[in-house]
Amino acid sequence: MSENIKINLEETERENERFHRFSLISWWDQERLKNAKVLVIGAGALGNEILKNLALLGIGNVLIADLDKIENSNLSRSILYRAEDNGQSKAATAAARVKEIYPDMNIHFFDGNVIYDLGAGVYHWADVVLGGLDNREARLSINRNCWRVNKPWIDGAIESIDGVARVFDPNKHLDGPCYECTMSENDWKLLNKRRSCNLLTRDEMQGGKTPTTPTISSVIAGIQCQETVKLIHGLETIAGKGFNFNGLSCNSYLIEYTQNEDCMSHDPPQDIISLQKRTDEMTVAGLQTLAKEALGEGTELELGRDILEKLVCLSCGHEENVFTSLGNVRLSQGICPQCGKDREVKTFYTIRGDVPFADKTLAEIGVPKFDIVWARNGVTLIGFEFNGDAAEVLGSLYRPTKE
Repeated sequence: MSENIKINLEETERENERFHRFSLISWWDQERLKNAKVLVIGAGALGNEILKNLALLGIGNVLIADLDKIENSNLSRSILYRAEDNGQSKAATAAARVKEIYPDMNIHFFDGNVIYDLGAGVYHWADVVLGGLDNREARLSINRNCWRVNKPWIDGAIESIDGVARVFDPNKHLDGPCYECTMSENDWKLLNKRRSCNLLTRDEMQGGKTPTTPTISSVIAGIQCQETVKLIHGLETIAGKGFNFNGLSCNSYLIEYTQNEDCMSHDPPQDIISLQKRTDEMTVAGLQTLAKEALGEGTELELGRDILEKLVCLSCGHEENVFTSLGNVRLSQGICPQCGKDREVKTFYTIRGDVPFADKTLAEIGVPKFDIVWARNGVTLIGFEFNGDAAEVLGSLYRPTKE
């Protein structure tokens, strides 16, 4: 075979490679994308476009989290779903369809509530977190988790034919703006409407739907994924800014955010300690002992979510021990089964000193699998990550830690 023919054959083979066109971009590194770990929260209209883009880009490792089931109305805005998928898990179905687009993608799904059921370990695992959500409560939860584990996240929000994509990166802007810094007084009011006066989730608030179109999903998800590629390559992004798009005028502009000095999300830990334990193996007392050994007397534990300890009726005195995440309890459960009066909720977010449930495991008090429980003493904060649950939560994405 002549040298010219050999060179032509090699060039043809390169051009036939799946990602050849990307390689023509001078700074592009397909290996970085292959090795990247991306957490996608929300598998609706935005999530579908995000996942489709990640598959086409060749992102190697993706975890999808969503609690919803597919409805017929999703079919007009979600490229990954079919009519026969009605009633099926969005997360599971999206994972299967993305695998069809890019068979070499290592993908797993989480079918559950990201605020209350998703352990913070997945945020620590990810290189980038992408949000395709329609409520502020979930965004606030993502933001606080990402800031705690020092991971960038890219928020997308759409309504009608308008949208915004925002990058929040504690690696670049630890003292810069985060999502919580951008929340207005009206945002907090709308967030509080999702809760009743006794903090239980209002069932009717869960059904709110935001009008969207597939076109605006494509625009905003495109920006989110483009910023993801830049983050993975170590390029400059729009961190601390928001890309706003007006669909009627086709105008777009960047808005720069400022840090709110009173923001509760800017509280990074000094260290995160990996424990090869599951949450159903570690008792509250056992973790208290570890925390005191690390930080000394006076150390308290902080959970990543409110835990509902009991429901108490002040009218008849009936008490019901619950021990579950607050968001898992509906407003209807706030009614006393004995006298029909409203019950008060008794919750806790921190654990300090002697508690009556010290012998319970973390799982028994409502701490999710692969979570991070925080220990604080004064201004010092460290995390205990329960990696014993990682294989179950991450599935095929799990890679044992090298000793």
